[in-house]
This record gives sequence, structure tokens and C-alpha cells, in this order.
Amino acid sequence: MKRREFITLVGGAALAGPLAARAQQERARRIGVLVAKAADDPEAQFRPLANIRAGLEQLGWTAGRNLEIDYREHAGTAESGRQHADELVALAPDVLVCSGTASADALLRATHTVPIVFVNVVDPVGAGYVESLGRPGGNATGFMTFEYSVSAKWAELLKQIAPAVTRAVVLRDPASTAGVGQFAVIQSIAPSVGIDVSPLDVRDASAIERAVTAFARSPNAGMIVTASGLARVHSQLITAVAARNKIPAVYYRRHYVTEGGLLSYGPDFVDQYRRAPRYVDRILKGEKAADLPVQVPTKYELVINLKTAKALGLTIPPTLLARADEIIE
Repeated sequence: MKRREFITLVGGAALAGPLAARAQQERARRIGVLVAKAADDPEAQFRPLANIRAGLEQLGWTAGRNLEIDYREHAGTAESGRQHADELVALAPDVLVCSGTASADALLRATHTVPIVFVNVVDPVGAGYVESLGRPGGNATGFMTFEYSVSAKWAELLKQIAPAVTRAVVLRDPASTAGVGQFAVIQSIAPSVGIDVSPLDVRDASAIERAVTAFARSPNAGMIVTASGLARVHSQLITAVAARNKIPAVYYRRHYVTEGGLLSYGPDFVDQYRRAPRYVDRILKGEKAADLPVQVPTKYELVINLKTAKALGLTIPPTLLARADEIIE
């Protein structure tokens, strides 16, 4: 063999090793995303998929190059959530991302090994998803929606914005720990603000409409809508029923108020979608979900719809208007 040919052969072999190793390192990683969403979701522009994809791109993960993303939406029911969770787990993802308690519950039933990053979950400790906020301990971590104490604010705000209310129905999902916990806090604070509360289990659209309409026939009625996947799926129905029956209602997230609801108090849910990619990135790079602490919101926003208040014949106290982060006119 000639010297030139020998050098070419050796040089080619030397280059092949690093190139092959680099190609192996840059193999496409796979993540699955599961959310509960209504077909006419008013927050479509804030879908978890769009924000997660954008956040991951900033961290060097690009769909179609070194990342594959599988996305599933479910109707907020346990059966629908489990079906899509099983589908995602069967695709052998490196990380799973989910939004809402119903989605987290479905994924954690489907796998105890694949890392899960959740957002918008009310009580991950009480639900058994993590051992503690500081040390999750299992295969899940993420971003907590709020602590139960925030639920007390909803009862207080309902009385402030509608002083005549003496009875309130509380929409909740009784199948989740979060639904039971939120109602318990509201029930404990209600007597001190002069409101008698009763639960309404969120199951399907017709049941919600019948129950709220019947409740509204009695005088001085109000409504509190707690956080759940089913409440979000039926959000437009809930705000429409409240408007039709002229019931003052307080909600846990902003989009109800942009749809015509009276008032909301809760965290910036979209911000959690934007922060989740950092945890996905850290897990893809070798960290364990068990070691990443669950994060809680640092800011809550109060949103008031003045048009709805006027339709209900309510005058918003100046002190409440001064506290509002957003006023919709």
C-alpha cells in the first residue's frame, strides 16, 4: 500500500469514530404531551404544545432534528385520559409532559418509570404523585397550580363583589383529591363571610346546566368554580349558564372572565407551560425527576369583567378595582 493511501485510510478511520459518536449522541429524543381540552378551547393560542416546543427550541431541542413530540388531547374524563396515556407510554418516550390533575393521574397510572413533568396540578402530594414538594422521590415532578389556601380567597372575593350572596354552589370534581380539598377549604371559610355553600359534582354538560339552573331559582345565589379538567372542558357552558341565570360567579383562571365570567383569581397558567421545558431539558440531559423540586406559583392575578358586573347589576368596590391586575371592559 502506498504511503498516501495509508494516510487517507487512517485519517478516514480517525474521523469516522467521532462522527459516529456524535450521531449517536444526537439521536432524536422523544417526549409525549397529554392535556385535557375542549374542542373550542378559548386558550388555543396558549396550548402547552406550542409553548413547550418554543421553550425547548431555545434550549437546543428542535422537533424533526433531535426531538420527536407526540401530542394527545383528552376530554377530561378518567377513561379518555387513561386511553391516551397508554398510547403515549406505548411509544416509549424519554419524558412525558402533562397539563392538569386528570392528565397527571392518567400518566402515573400508566407508568412508574418514565419521567413525568406536570403543570397545573393542584395537590401533587395529596394525590400521591410526589412524596414531598422539595423531594418528589418518584418519576414525577413539575409545577403546582396553587396551595389549597387560595380557595378561601374565592369565597371572600364572591362576597366582596356581590354582598347580597348568601348561598353558593361550588363546582368541583369529586373524583380527584384536589376537588375534595378545594371544597373543604371553601366550606371552612364560608361561614365567616356569611355564605352557605354546597357542592356540585362536575360530571357532564347536561348535569351542570340542570343543577345550576335549579340552584339559581332561590334568591341570593352565587357560584364558585374550582380547578379541574372537567371544569375547563365545560368552561363555555359554565359561564353561559351563570350569565343566563344571572348568578355572580368566581373562577380559578383568567379565561373564564375573557369568556364573560365575572371575576377570577389564580396563577398565570401559561407561565407554567413556558417554564416546563427547563425541567424537560434537565431530564433529557440526565437529571432525575425524583430530585427536581415541585415549583409553586410566585404571582396570582385578579381579573374582573366590568361588562358582566353591569349586566348583573353589581357595583365593584373601588378597593377591589384598585387590586385588579386586569379589568375587562
